[in-house]
Amino acid sequence: MDFVIITGLSGAGKTCALHALEDIGFYCVDNLPSSLLTTFYNLCETSTDSAMKKVAVVIDVRGGNILAGFYEDIKGFKKNNKPFSLMFLDAKEDVLVTRFKETRRRHPLADTVPDKSVESAILLEVSYLEPFKKIADHIIDTTNVSVKLLKERITELFLVNREKGIILSFISFGFKHGIPVDCDTVFDTRCLPNPFYISELREKTGLDSEVYDYVFSFKESKEFVKKLIDFLDCSVPLYRKEGKAELVVGIGCTGGQHRSVAIAETLRNHFSEIGYNSSVFHRDAKKIIN
Repeated sequence: MDFVIITGLSGAGKTCALHALEDIGFYCVDNLPSSLLTTFYNLCETSTDSAMKKVAVVIDVRGGNILAGFYEDIKGFKKNNKPFSLMFLDAKEDVLVTRFKETRRRHPLADTVPDKSVESAILLEVSYLEPFKKIADHIIDTTNVSVKLLKERITELFLVNREKGIILSFISFGFKHGIPVDCDTVFDTRCLPNPFYISELREKTGLDSEVYDYVFSFKESKEFVKKLIDFLDCSVPLYRKEGKAELVVGIGCTGGQHRSVAIAETLRNHFSEIGYNSSVFHRDAKKIIN
């Protein structure tokens, strides 16, 4: 059974994530009360309906009772080796405030804070959900991610065969746009020659052959990637041995269009070729360089 539990901060994209899973064949339930999680899970597990073998549910602070029993249920699933994934949607507080004000939605905890403000409600929600973030199998930071890119990330993550073990997710990004908070480890490629300074390459990305070839035309780039692959070849099996479900590797350059994209693609291709479930996500590749 493929059972995905989605939680996280209000405004961080849980509904979008649920829709993405629905689009790839999951039976989806939004705002499931936390007190019903175990009961619903058991019903899905014993059901003879094949549609109930790929299920996604959203559980968050809207369910009331401050997520009563939710943490204990999750820990129980892990202890008993129940097949499930816990996905946490996160975003920076200032971005969440902006999203609520733009949509004119009320935060679900607004009535529980003295000043009724979105800011205070978000801070309270963060404190409630922090334990779940610490034990999540997948943490996705949507601060700088569009709806389209979030759906692509979810689709790539859950379309692969996850029965083979650890999933490797490579994220290219630009340091000037912020480091993704969901990365387990980050590598900085700003020490390598920059295609930005070649006028005919400036508006292209590492997905274009001209940029890719330029990046790897330098001895430094080839040596950098070789040592990076050696490191990951050594460390990934250790993460897998420790039971980690997903390793998110961030590859950063200045703007997130050129060097990081080319190197993230190279890493994904390497690990796919040797049998790992690997995906790549280019967060900033389409941003216009200023």
